Amino acid sequence: MQVLQVQLEVGADPAEVGRARRWARSRLAGSGIEPDEPMAETLILLVSELVTNAVVHTGRPAVLRMVLPGVQEACPGTVRVEVADSCARPPAPRHAAGEETNGRGLELVDGLADRWGWRPEGAGKAIWCEIDRCAAAATDGVAAYDGVAFEAV
Repeated sequence: MQVLQVQLEVGADPAEVGRARRWARSRLAGSGIEPDEPMAETLILLVSELVTNAVVHTGRPAVLRMVLPGVQEACPGTVRVEVADSCARPPAPRHAAGEETNGRGLELVDGLADRWGWRPEGAGKAIWCEIDRCAAAATDGVAAYDGVAFEAV
């Protein structure tokens, strides 16, 4: 199995989130994940949430990593997105109520990714999530989260 790992250093500025999304989109395209695939948009949203959390909640630079499966495989495997920062404080999932504008990031990650978690890394931590590309392709553009189906159009 051929795997490509790429990484981007992200500054402590919230404006860096847009740059991280553009970078991730270009890496996905280079790995054979087409921009119009529902999985591509899901991965970009996951990148956006994890990078935003790292930059906003720590106020420190971070490193975005992506592990991409090889394009020659019939079922090109799992895509992993990981963001490492220098803050050792564990992530604290919240449940935003009503009209709150913050607090939904890790809920989105939990709902969109097949798996997610975190681990200590050096003096900080890394938060990661994975999507199984074969499982995503098998749904043919339809995804179900908590018993509700959504179709990308």
